Amino acid sequence: MNSADSPVAICPIARKHIAGFRDCLNAVSRERRYLAFLKAPPLPAVRKFILGNIRTGNPQFVAMKDGRVVGWCDICRMNRPTYLHAGILGVGILKEFRGQGLGRRLILAALERARKVGIERVELTVYVSNKRAIRLYKSVGFVREGVKRKGRKLNGTYEDVLMMAKL
Repeated sequence: MNSADSPVAICPIARKHIAGFRDCLNAVSRERRYLAFLKAPPLPAVRKFILGNIRTGNPQFVAMKDGRVVGWCDICRMNRPTYLHAGILGVGILKEFRGQGLGRRLILAALERARKVGIERVELTVYVSNKRAIRLYKSVGFVREGVKRKGRKLNGTYEDVLMMAKL
């Protein structure tokens, strides 16, 4: 099997994935189409985020191809006492790996782990222009809960933000 044929593995994030996760996050952020970030936070902030998720048991998975992080999904539990049953989902895939089912695999792995750690409600936001992601979220059981009108403003252009959740 050559490198092009090697499978993409889905695995829980570990300390060794921190720099690769940041690189992946940065690449998706710089597309300026899918995430609230326009570039990844500095490495120390990313390290703190990931190590915090590992320590607290927040579900976080990466897609690995030949030792490279090519996608991720995390569910961060909310930290207010009345919202501890809920978490917020974040996901991203490098452009060249989209359309291969990795988003679904990552989301399903994170949702399964979320159930095991007692997260009963998973929320997300998605830009209304991201039709592919909206279809994916619906296909794994997320439902529309509302719209933040003009929820995003980038370079003077507004976009509505869809709020979805899965119980």
